[in-house]
Amino acid sequence: MGFVRLVKKAKKGNKEALLQLIHEQQDAYYRLALSYMKDPHDAMDALEDMIVSLFQSIHQLKKEEAFYSWSKTILVNRCKQMLRKQSKVVLMGDSEEHFETGQYPDSIVQSEQRMDLQGMLSLVNSDQREAIVLKYFHDLDNQTIADMTYVSIGTVKSRIFQGLKKMRETSGGDGID
Repeated sequence: MGFVRLVKKAKKGNKEALLQLIHEQQDAYYRLALSYMKDPHDAMDALEDMIVSLFQSIHQLKKEEAFYSWSKTILVNRCKQMLRKQSKVVLMGDSEEHFETGQYPDSIVQSEQRMDLQGMLSLVNSDQREAIVLKYFHDLDNQTIADMTYVSIGTVKSRIFQGLKKMRETSGGDGID
């Protein structure tokens, strides 16, 4: 069954269709939640909250094609709400952060060069770090990042550019594109 058709079924109240849509992107949802929450149990709690929210508000989705960016925005909002409740630092945290994927995209790190990305990311401000992580570790486009963080697409591009520029200057200039 086609993606758009599944979304239309979900909008009409078909829970199985909604669960199938979520299941198809479950790894991406989990990685996104984990990058905010840092704890696997908290990430799963955020995912559960997202699913409940999707069930309750799927009828509000205007464009079926936007389902995944819309649902990821809801997930990020759930994570931020949970972090505020836990009185933790919102966004991408401090230098102790880690990325569960264990792989770094070639677009950021040249394969022959092993950089300490955690150290590099700690050099940029939290807004820049969030934009870079969402773009390169979660493979989100600039418009989706803008929607998720409630800023303009120009602001997202600027945060990524300025963050990468600072990382490039610090590393000597050759490791980051």
